[in-house]
Amino acid sequence: MHDETNAQGEAPGVSENSHGSPRSYLIGLGFATILTLASFWASSTHVIYAPGVPVLLAVLAIAQMGIHLVFFLQISTAPDQTNNFLALAFGIFVVGLTVFGSMIIMANLNHGMMPMDRLMQMQR
Repeated sequence: MHDETNAQGEAPGVSENSHGSPRSYLIGLGFATILTLASFWASSTHVIYAPGVPVLLAVLAIAQMGIHLVFFLQISTAPDQTNNFLALAFGIFVVGLTVFGSMIIMANLNHGMMPMDRLMQMQR
């Protein structure tokens, strides 16, 4: 069955109208600029409790990623965006699995290493 809304050879859910408008891009640029300036301010100010700065920067970075996904990459949870959303979720899962799995493996290897003082005694 042929879908009348898509041109021949065009992927389902993709149409000429699926791209963002200039207004959408400008709104995204404004939000991204504000978040970038907030990150620079947070890293250079003494108003924020020092151990809380990395947490604030992480929150601002995650918000920045969300802005880029929504306003520039046009990723949403709309029914016609299901494949894009699932591909993004799978990519995040694979990256998280790789990073956290590597951290667990390195922690295990570090725990199993011989202490440095015993290693130095063996070399003499």
